[in-house]
Amino acid sequence: MREVDRWAIEELGVAGLELMERAGAAVAQAVERLTPDGAVTVVCGKGNNGGDGLVVARLLQEAGHEVRVLCTNPLKQFSGDAQTNLQRLPGPRPICPKPSAWAAIDTGEWGAVVVDALLGTGFDGEPHGAVADAIEAINHASVPVVSVDIPSGVDASSGEVAGSAVRATVTVTFHAAKPGLWIRPGKALAGVVETADIGVPRGAPIEASVGLIDDAIGELMPRREAASTKFTSGHVLVVGGSPGLTGAPTLAAHGAMRAGAGYVTACIPASLEPTVAARSAPELMTVALPDVDGALAVAGVARVIEASARGGAIVLGPGLGRADGAAQFAVRLAREADVPLVLDADGLNAHAGRLSRLADRDAPTVLTPHAGELGRLLDLDSAEIEHSRLAHARAAAATSGAVVVLKGDDTLVAAPDGTVAVSAGASPALATAGTGDVLGGTIAALLSGGLDAFESACAGVWLHARAGRLAAQRFGGAEGVTASDVIAALAPARTVSAGMEEGGDD
Repeated sequence: MREVDRWAIEELGVAGLELMERAGAAVAQAVERLTPDGAVTVVCGKGNNGGDGLVVARLLQEAGHEVRVLCTNPLKQFSGDAQTNLQRLPGPRPICPKPSAWAAIDTGEWGAVVVDALLGTGFDGEPHGAVADAIEAINHASVPVVSVDIPSGVDASSGEVAGSAVRATVTVTFHAAKPGLWIRPGKALAGVVETADIGVPRGAPIEASVGLIDDAIGELMPRREAASTKFTSGHVLVVGGSPGLTGAPTLAAHGAMRAGAGYVTACIPASLEPTVAARSAPELMTVALPDVDGALAVAGVARVIEASARGGAIVLGPGLGRADGAAQFAVRLAREADVPLVLDADGLNAHAGRLSRLADRDAPTVLTPHAGELGRLLDLDSAEIEHSRLAHARAAAATSGAVVVLKGDDTLVAAPDGTVAVSAGASPALATAGTGDVLGGTIAALLSGGLDAFESACAGVWLHARAGRLAAQRFGGAEGVTASDVIAALAPARTVSAGMEEGGDD
């Protein structure tokens, strides 16, 4: 967006002052929706974000609001378009509180709404001095906060937060969404995100490397035709299972079926085959593999390779367990399988600290870790992963040569070339045991249907999230939804219209 702004202003001659005016108008409208006639405090930094805030203050004053403007810098430090809007501001001059004064501002002095116009999209690192003091004061104000473009303190490019950051009720961002508004921890601070058109021309000769997954991805999903067969519809092999964990491969297999695969085979420990067969749909095929006390043994790799001779895709890991033999089995199968592979759960854990080995695979590979599993793959603490989700997802994809699906409410799909797709999330029904297995089966079904690894991962994440929302609608809320309910919603989620109502799980 910084480059788009530069292109619009410097190459097309769009006046920056006009863009600032429209940006301020969009924020002022958001404020008026929260408080049609209440008092407002606008807190400004010295840059263009502060300039936007000064426009907000002027427009709200003109609309009849009582407005107080607080600035973190002496007014003589404002420059360019921000200084112009400072001169345009009617009424009392803005106040520049001393550092000790920010903490002393009483809750009742903030008015009905606070506008955060401190730091914009050019900020990274940690706020210091008066800006940090102002952020802390805003967060203690106990009134709704409207942030201008990005909550101050959030890195707009990554969502990272190095120090203090504003907790916004609403964020009004301009022209297009910023990654930091959709990737945690920034996403958790952004509140409701509104994207405002401020007149920046379309068609900038710039390609974004991060984007949101939207409903258009559904158009890519494979469809069965009149001449389709069970194998051309997609063959999925689910490989896993161990004592006490037979449900995981079953859920992955059923998820693959409902996501569109025409033929699904569960490759499981021979001693557990009766248990899996008893709890599975009659359509599910099974292959019994050699095991030691219920854990898969390396001797079973050849049997899986044989079963994959018809093509399709493998899901490796659901319920696999962490026995030494099972880990060796997973490493060898990942190395030798020449069909697309989705690696999940203990299939991932078997590669902990050895992620680069997967780069030797010739066939497409998709990894589906949560933060803890990605931490083990990269030899990092899960807290480090959560702090820098975008950076670590990209690093894992580059190291492994695989598409990495870092799961969460802000699921990230990272390709080895650095391209990242972000799920808009809002699917709390998925916060229950087994839904990760369902996602693995879903992605494998799309892989087996002919989509490439990145498309399969994006479409699978989208379909999985939509199924979670549909399941929550059915039960009147997210609580009580099970992984089996999500599976049942996969087929309807493929065909539901893009304008579906998505309430019931907020």
